[in-house]
Amino acid sequence: MRGFTVADKTSAYDREDDEVDDETAVENEAAEVAADPEAADSALDDVDADDADDADDADDADSAGRPAGKPKSKRLFKSAKKAVKAESPALFSPISLRGVTARNRVWLPPMDTYSAVARAGKPTPFHYQHYVSRAMGGFGLVCFEATAVAPEGRISPCDLGLWDDDQIAAFQWIVDGVKEAGAVAAIQLNHAGRKGSTGCFSAGYEGGSVPQDDGGWQTVAPSPIAFDNLAAPRELTVDEIHGIVDAFRAAAVRAVNAGFDVIEIHAAHGYLLSEFLDPLTNVRTDEYGGSLENRMRMLVEVVDAVRGAVAPAVPVFVRISATDWAAGGWDLNQTIATARVLKEHGVDLVDVSTGGILPGVAIPVKPNYQVPFSEQVRVKALVPTTAVGLITKPKQADRIVRRGEADAVQIGRAALRDPYWPLRAADKLGLKPSEAPYQPQYIRGAY
Repeated sequence: MRGFTVADKTSAYDREDDEVDDETAVENEAAEVAADPEAADSALDDVDADDADDADDADDADSAGRPAGKPKSKRLFKSAKKAVKAESPALFSPISLRGVTARNRVWLPPMDTYSAVARAGKPTPFHYQHYVSRAMGGFGLVCFEATAVAPEGRISPCDLGLWDDDQIAAFQWIVDGVKEAGAVAAIQLNHAGRKGSTGCFSAGYEGGSVPQDDGGWQTVAPSPIAFDNLAAPRELTVDEIHGIVDAFRAAAVRAVNAGFDVIEIHAAHGYLLSEFLDPLTNVRTDEYGGSLENRMRMLVEVVDAVRGAVAPAVPVFVRISATDWAAGGWDLNQTIATARVLKEHGVDLVDVSTGGILPGVAIPVKPNYQVPFSEQVRVKALVPTTAVGLITKPKQADRIVRRGEADAVQIGRAALRDPYWPLRAADKLGLKPSEAPYQPQYIRGAY
């Protein structure tokens, strides 16, 4: 596997921002994430962090040996800052995994849009606009939202799906557009488990289960334990587990046939594979429950199925919740142990997030609050990782890559506000327009 090296410790520093974030909106977003981490699936990254940058730089110097409380020389600080500005930002260095190279480390995470309004799993012109605009905006990798491997694997009736060959063509034109704009096209494959058949803005029943007579379905899970006020799931049989593994395999083949460069398996945020991992939601007594080895069995089988179904040049990622923030539940040590196993089974990158298995847990939401988990998985499992979680500013994102806390940074909610976030970041990190990922048609409007 190429491209996994200790990150460069030098990068450009951000210039003063041209605009100031609305502090009230920022606080509201942080509160929303804390209250409902699952709703922020892959988009947990939106609090202003620039105000903390100088303090972080001071912390770096203190950790390097300066006595605590001793102010650093203003002259020395300016000299160091100028020296670092001469270096290329780590955030805009390319990264290669197997046969795929992303032009930079700024990636768009999978964010549910619940916009397959015909309820047939097929993307629409909205999805074309959504994904291709971010590719044109300079993202190195664009990951399509959670895409169900079976109809009953959808989170909502309006989720994307790849459970049928008839769905492939609806993805192809969008994938082509993403790749023509210079980005790597990735897709996240998912089974929602007990958190399926839920309402959304486009289907109604928000916050609850969609009735079966209005397009909902009986949900399934490792154990018949309901999530909050959602309808109770049915426990899967071993044969049904094998059938879902086969569904992931078939969906991965369809994804490659649609042109996707990367396959990501969703094992986070309390969906089916996450439910199998967590002892709070998996109380089975067969080979899929009990020990960590047993609880990770289905995920490993899915990884083996997908890895075996796609070409060796196709990277396979796994998104995982590093902790579920709940006593007695899934935690960082289990995540690291699982990541080591996944690496042995051909996983090329672990997409590190947290939360989602239980409602109402206390999450210490703040800028970079999930980054330490990414760093620990990267260092202790020796596998590339991504970081997500209230990351919004260019210097903040660059520092994460430069310090080796992750190999790529995912910009979610900030990218919903600004599809061209990478181009603005390139300017603030000192890249010339000719070095930034501009489309040729847009270069005359460069920062």
